[in-house]
Amino acid sequence: MRVLYTFIEEEKHQYLLDKYLKMNSNEFNARISKFRRWQDAQLSLVGRILLKYGLNTYFGIQNFEIGRTLDHKPFLKNKNLHFNISHAGNLVVCCIHEFPIGIDVEHINPGTNYEEFKFQMTDKEFDAIQFSEDKLKAFFMYWTEKEAVIKAHGKGLLIPLESFEINQNKTIIENETLYLKEIFIDEKYQCCVAAYEDIRQKTICIEHLNMNKL
Repeated sequence: MRVLYTFIEEEKHQYLLDKYLKMNSNEFNARISKFRRWQDAQLSLVGRILLKYGLNTYFGIQNFEIGRTLDHKPFLKNKNLHFNISHAGNLVVCCIHEFPIGIDVEHINPGTNYEEFKFQMTDKEFDAIQFSEDKLKAFFMYWTEKEAVIKAHGKGLLIPLESFEINQNKTIIENETLYLKEIFIDEKYQCCVAAYEDIRQKTICIEHLNMNKL
């Protein structure tokens, strides 16, 4: 499993557009052009850049096509690889693996009132947050775990967050077990990856891509 990440930068925006838009499909470029904020456009573009870099560098894949399942989960056509991309704040992460995976990253906003999200947690999860030494970090831990599980499973909003419970870094959905592992990137962000294989004790290769080298 490979996890790639970088932080967006305004001064690099036009350079990235000029260099990479021509390498993507017209459909993808049309989506990029609809964003009003440079941040949103660059977050999406850099996610694709990380994917291209990871596939080429570690799996020898230069050309690929992205499709979507009936549940709108993106996948690589005719490749025995899976990927998932997430972004929050100024951070973009991309995970590539031989098996279905999901990754989620969230910016830890000190102003977040985690109690507003109580209805999306199970009672045990919310109690664990309440009794944690760092309640905000505990909340974002559960939140990224749940979002990563949803993305790995692939059915999105069809599975309510409160319908499954995270316990000892694993959960069960539709009689299938998913395992979770925290990915540390930056103290201002919480990140987690979910997979159908037990990754809890496995080493995950994490690489920072410097925007100056893209």
